[in-house]
Amino acid sequence: MILRIALVVGLCLLLVVGIATAQNPQKEKAAVASAEKWLATVDKGKYLDSWQEAAGYFKNAVTKEQWEQSMLSFRKPLGRLVSRKVQSTLYMTSLPGAPDGKYVVITFETAFENKASAVETVTPMLEKDGKWRVSGYFIK
Repeated sequence: MILRIALVVGLCLLLVVGIATAQNPQKEKAAVASAEKWLATVDKGKYLDSWQEAAGYFKNAVTKEQWEQSMLSFRKPLGRLVSRKVQSTLYMTSLPGAPDGKYVVITFETAFENKASAVETVTPMLEKDGKWRVSGYFIK
């Protein structure tokens, strides 16, 4: 139940059945940098800090307590990060269940101490202040 609640944003945003726009390398590069910085916070086990650094959309969908509990239940057992490499990026302006905006859906090939092969999907969105912040996260 906690997984469903905490990762609802990520699950909704994973459905990339939206309107893809022309690729924008500069926007994608900025979004990837933001996602990697946010992931570094998660990797350090600073789950409440990662919630605080997330997009407003994310924070409206998941409480701090729900986020922390889901990360303790599902991310922490994976152990320390071994490697992470960008697999793909997709700039989009529309995602199912999310308001129209500017998003980059990023998939990472990731290896953890206790899971040799995983795919992380991180979806930063461009907020009104001009900063990219994570609006969805999912590990599979």
